[in-house]
Amino acid sequence: MQSAGVQTCTKHYLGNEQEIQRNPSTVNGTLIDSISANIDDKTMHETYLWPFANAVHAGTASLMCSYNRLNGSYACQNSKTLNGLLKDELGFQGYVMSDWMATHSGVAAIEAGLDMNMPGGISFSGGAPASLWGGNVSIAVNNGSLAIERVDDMIRRIMTPYYHLGQDVGYPVVDESTVPLSFFSKANWPSNYTLGPLVDVRAEHAKIIRELGAAGTVLLKNVNHTLPLKEPKNIGVFGNDAADFTHGQYSLSISSGLASGDYDIGTLAAGGGSGTGRFTYVIPPLDAIKARGQSYGALVQYITDNSAVTAGGLSSLSPTPLDACIVFLKSWASEGDDRTTLIAEWNSTAVVEAVASTCANTIVVLHGASPNVLPWKDNVNVTAILAAHFPGQETGNSIVDVLWGDVNTSGKLPYTIANNETDYDLRIVNSTELLESTNPNAWQDDFKEGNLIDYKEFDAAKKSVAYEFGFGLSYTTFDLSNLQIRAAVSNPSRVPNSSAKIIPGGNEELWQTLVTVCATVKNTGAVQGAAVPQLYVSFPAEAGEKEVRTLRGFDKILLAAGEASTVEFPLMRRDLSYWDVATQNWRLPSDSISVDVGFSSRDLKLNGKLTV
Repeated sequence: MQSAGVQTCTKHYLGNEQEIQRNPSTVNGTLIDSISANIDDKTMHETYLWPFANAVHAGTASLMCSYNRLNGSYACQNSKTLNGLLKDELGFQGYVMSDWMATHSGVAAIEAGLDMNMPGGISFSGGAPASLWGGNVSIAVNNGSLAIERVDDMIRRIMTPYYHLGQDVGYPVVDESTVPLSFFSKANWPSNYTLGPLVDVRAEHAKIIRELGAAGTVLLKNVNHTLPLKEPKNIGVFGNDAADFTHGQYSLSISSGLASGDYDIGTLAAGGGSGTGRFTYVIPPLDAIKARGQSYGALVQYITDNSAVTAGGLSSLSPTPLDACIVFLKSWASEGDDRTTLIAEWNSTAVVEAVASTCANTIVVLHGASPNVLPWKDNVNVTAILAAHFPGQETGNSIVDVLWGDVNTSGKLPYTIANNETDYDLRIVNSTELLESTNPNAWQDDFKEGNLIDYKEFDAAKKSVAYEFGFGLSYTTFDLSNLQIRAAVSNPSRVPNSSAKIIPGGNEELWQTLVTVCATVKNTGAVQGAAVPQLYVSFPAEAGEKEVRTLRGFDKILLAAGEASTVEFPLMRRDLSYWDVATQNWRLPSDSISVDVGFSSRDLKLNGKLTV
């Protein structure tokens, strides 16, 4: 989670599962509170708190609390989740910072566990000095309403990572070139910060970004080994996502809205909102394909206007690109709003159908937010599909590396792709009635599904899917064999010792390996590739959940053709325990736990049972 000199901030803690009504609003002069994510104790521990325990155990320096409410209280002043779960149960030693404008009180938020108020003032970016904190903290201490010990705790939590990571010695000053790019006017700065010259920190980042872009691409369909491409001489490139930017290299604009990056023609290499990037350059797919085609004398023709594709098809091209037609689609997403469809945007279905009606070798590449449903996936002329997500500045080079086989695909789906949008049990809370309500507490999101989200939802309901969680094809094939289950600890107690040390991540016994599962994975194909074996466990009925599989381990192993290797999955006490609501503790089941090892949540090659 962190390296020397760098602080990591894990976000958003907790329940930030939708963007609509994440912040308070005003209706007819009445303040309407943010949506409340209402999560039961068992689901909180087994699903939503789980990744934050991993982050704390890995050494994250800070956590950012979310805008929404949690079980009725704002996430940045919720004592149960900040003091109780995070700092006490998980033993978090760093600091909690608010999201911008997510602080709604002074002393109450501090006592609930918030350590840092961002951006400090009440206004998001204005110069008004008014703050719920600031001088009010001193006043609260002096009048006895806030204990000085709590302020000392806040200071220790904030400054310990600063010194621990060496940020007090030789740390670079603020780059002066960032000043005009900031939301905050220099005239409103509360301190006269030392500024330094432009620093180019890119180094060899482009190489890494290119590698990661290819590694994160998931091959969903590949009929008759369409990919990798050999040296097709007549190539067509289609879709507005193939082209270079037309609205500049930055998509976050407070003045014109967070969705300002949802432009028509221009590749989508990153999403919107605060998580976007300000690119120094981008290699669009079309440019990279042109360069690759030119290297061996191919003809590359293209139409990047979706309306032109749907209106005229490929009629404007000559000769018709019959060797390979590559269609690029995109799906915009940004903070501040939720997606309204799971179908790629800009009339994508019609674009694919128009190309496929002429071209018998149509390859579709999706960029942007996922999951997407794919209405055209069974079209016989759609021979390959790749989910390439948000690859970053080397997007074109990354996809060319995959298309031509310089890189063997190894990406796996971290979500389920359903057959239809209606197959998902959609849980976005929104309606005209809610938007017009003057009830301050109207926005409620009850997580009635419990732990049954994504693949667990589909497995519990025994629904068919288009592509399951963990799925992803390769240009080679793999096999699994020789399942072995070895106990590392004999007769462990049912619950961890309450007197054991609390380390970052919780009771230290939760992180003790109890069982190791081993299997042999072999590359049975003709080329080198990376296998990603996955281990799932199914708890018995006493765990209080429907018997569905839960991912508990995976590994990525690079194997030459014909090579075999042993993969090991160490299972800790926490991996094999369920949250016992009655005793408020993690408990090992008495009955056996099913173990499955395979290449996706529904491609499980090896099966066994273990009892702890």
